[in-house]
Order: sequence, then structure tokens, then C-alpha cells
Amino acid sequence: MKMTGVELRRVAMPLRSPFRTSFGTETDRDILLVRVVTDAAEGWGECVAMAAPLYSSEYADAAADVLRGFLVPRLAAGSADGRLTGAHAVAPLLAPVKGHRMAKAALETAVLDAELRAAGRSFARELGAVHERVPCGVSVGIMDSVPQLLDAVAGYLDEGYLRIKLKIEPGWDVEPVRAVRERFGDDVLLQVDANTAYTLADAGQLARLDPFDLLLIEQPLEEEDVLGHADLAKLIRTPVCLDESIVSAQTAAAAIRLGACRIVNVKPGRVGGYLEAKRIHDVCVAAGVPVWCGGMLETGLGRAANVALAALPGFTLPGDTSGSGRYYAEDLTEPFVLADGHLDVPTGPGLGVVPLEERLAEVTVSTEWIAL
Repeated sequence: MKMTGVELRRVAMPLRSPFRTSFGTETDRDILLVRVVTDAAEGWGECVAMAAPLYSSEYADAAADVLRGFLVPRLAAGSADGRLTGAHAVAPLLAPVKGHRMAKAALETAVLDAELRAAGRSFARELGAVHERVPCGVSVGIMDSVPQLLDAVAGYLDEGYLRIKLKIEPGWDVEPVRAVRERFGDDVLLQVDANTAYTLADAGQLARLDPFDLLLIEQPLEEEDVLGHADLAKLIRTPVCLDESIVSAQTAAAAIRLGACRIVNVKPGRVGGYLEAKRIHDVCVAAGVPVWCGGMLETGLGRAANVALAALPGFTLPGDTSGSGRYYAEDLTEPFVLADGHLDVPTGPGLGVVPLEERLAEVTVSTEWIAL
């Protein structure tokens, strides 16, 4: 597969409603898309870095800069006459560049998409999917009031979502969880996500969530505090799930060995791509640890790949693979529509979806072509 060039495209996607977490509120998405063009096919990758370095140290401008200045040139220089043996060669070529996993993931995904389109194989088949559709949960942001939260949850349950995840932070934790349980009952699959908002000193407050029979509490402590999570896991009954702390198969194995988590959230962008995400899945399956697929408000491009990943056998909990309509009035691709609480796994070559040309043109802010 001979690469001829890489396009960096910035698009602006307004959200249907503001999405608030413990680290900020988003009203729109500044998204960096990567398109790899080869002599056989082209492929797309979506960078999940946010506009500002609040969720992680990465952000969209920095991702574009490192792609332009280091990752794309290194990929081109490391391939013989511009030819790649396959997407499996991308990570080793980019490894000397430290960090920037979200940027690396976008580039690797675009190469993998092109490779699979040329070969007529789907993402799902390549990753080892065993399901034709996946169960879906929804992430509910922090609200201005409990009644507003209850109305939102009621709407998502009416739409058919099989699991509810509530964002929490100090001052917005026990009361909203109690209200949801009292309103909707114990049969609703319910979990919470703190996005690193607490410290180990808050263990007593977090233990107050134990009576509500939550599936898990996601990333309660700071991402580097793996030992703190291991200590917290001994102080509360609710299973601890790690998100931001898991950046590779190696860190997943270490966290599991330390007893820092009983469940793992896999976000491909956060770990450097779908091939590493598959390795994390394999590590967790070998250790008997359930995994689920997290979301970063992806468009249909990222959503297609996430749904394929979530169809692997170890993904036994509903993920944040919501339908397109959860975040966008109009997606970049043909929309993913919830049916009986599930999304179908794309079966076409590569991602199985492509951007709609008119929609892509509407939301594009800039493009940059890097000839190879």
C-alpha cells in the first residue's frame, strides 16, 4: 500500500445540548479528522482530543501540530518508497515520539481503514468481533437541578438505552444517584463517572454510593493515582473502573495486578489506537476483568470503529456507544440509530461508513494537504 498524502481537516460540530462534566462544559466539538490517501484506497481517522487540554494533556491544535511536524513525516520516512506493510507497522514507527496517543490513534486508524477498504475487510472482522450488534448506554452530564436530570434520564430510557451513566463531582453525587434510583427503580443499570474529581480523602463520601447497587464508579481519583484507587477499592463496595489511568495494555495489566480496578473502560483514542485497544481487551479477558467501550462524543466515523470494537467477546457491559442523535442533530455520516437498545455493527469494508460530502463541506473549517 503506497501512501500519496495525508489530509488534516478541522470540522466544527455543534452539540444538541451542552454536555457538562467535572472538568468543563462543551457546547460544540472542534474535531480533527485525518484522511490517508493511498494508491489502493483512502481511510479516515477521527482524533478525539478536545479543544482544550482539560480531559487530558492533548488538545486538537497540538494534535494537528504533532501530526504535521513529526508523526506523518516519521511514517513516510519509515516506509520503503512510501509503502507500508500494514497498519500494524504504524505504532512501531511512531513510538520514538513520546505521548500524543490521540494523534497517533487518528493516524493509525486512517491507515487501517485504508488497508481494510482495499482488502474488502471490515473493522469488526479485523478486530475479532463476535456480535452483529452491541448494547448501548448513554452518558448523562451534570445538570443544573435534580428535576432536570430526572427528565433527561426519563427521555433516554424512553429511547431504549440499556444503561445510564451519571457524571458526578463533589456536591453532585449522592443526591442525584438517589433521585434516579427512587424514580426509576433498582432494575435500571446505573453507573457513575467522576473524571478524576475526588481524592482518597473522599472515600467516606464515595462509600455513601454503595447502597445504590451501581455497576461501577469510573475514575474517581486522579489518573496517576493507581495506588490510591487500589486503596479506595478496599474501602467501598462499588466496583472501581479505571478510565484515564489506562493508556496501554501494560498499564492495564499493572492496575489489575495492584487491585486498582475490577472493570476497565477502553477508549481507543486514549490508548493510541484500536490495535492497542484490542490488546487491552485481551489482557483483561485473560485476567477475568470485564471491559466496556467509552466514548468521546465521536462523529459517525469514530462511532463506527467503537461499535466494531465493542463487538469483541470481552465487552460484556454496555458502552457509551450512543446513537448519533444523542449528541448531533446531523452526523458526518449516515446516522447510527438505536434499535431495541442496540446499534448494528458495520459490515462494509474498513469503517463501513464514509463522510457525507455535503455535510462534511458544511462543517469544515480548514483543510491541510501533506503530500508524501
